[in-house]
Amino acid sequence: MRFLLMLVMLTACAAAPQDLSGKMFIFPQQTSTTKVRLTASREGFGAATVCHRSFTDLKRGHALFSLATPSSANDFLIFWDETNKEMEPHIKNTKTEYKGLDYKSNMWHSICTTWDSESGLVQLWFDGQPSIKKFASSGSNFSGSTIIILGQEQDSHGGGFDVKQSFIGMMSDVHMWDYTLSPCEIQKYVDELNFTPGNVLNWSALEFQITGRVLIEDKQKTCY
Repeated sequence: MRFLLMLVMLTACAAAPQDLSGKMFIFPQQTSTTKVRLTASREGFGAATVCHRSFTDLKRGHALFSLATPSSANDFLIFWDETNKEMEPHIKNTKTEYKGLDYKSNMWHSICTTWDSESGLVQLWFDGQPSIKKFASSGSNFSGSTIIILGQEQDSHGGGFDVKQSFIGMMSDVHMWDYTLSPCEIQKYVDELNFTPGNVLNWSALEFQITGRVLIEDKQKTCY
């Protein structure tokens, strides 16, 4: 009975969408198993915007958002490459690189990434500042069973985790849309104003499954 209770504690599944407004996930240790799996409200779309806030002191590469389908392990991956000091959105397994970002340790960063299959263009918004648009992949939608993971980087559909790419720190306000958000909407998100919540992932109505030691606490705010 005690072993069964431990399993229930270590693998917690939300029975219904939860409102995580003002909350954050805490990933407190380096492992190859700890993760949060997010349930998308829809599949099969040809454009996307992903926004999140993260806080870490890692001095190595790490995944910030990992979406895989059966045909592509890196269908939509946001990865920080510490060696080359660049944020790397991967779309349909095609990597784009953004250097010159002030990705400081021990502070919150807001990161939004947009992509449209018609043009094939990807754009990164880092703490509200837009990057140039770069070509990634065009002509195909996200299709098949979608698995979205926080805390690990998928090298296969739902697995293939590498402990040296795991995330340690805090993460909050994860939203995903099936269209490219306008610059004004992205700025509203960054400034934590009234914005349109994600229609694929909505932090205020999030369905998720925790595996391992991931905690949910109130988001830390600066006192004035």
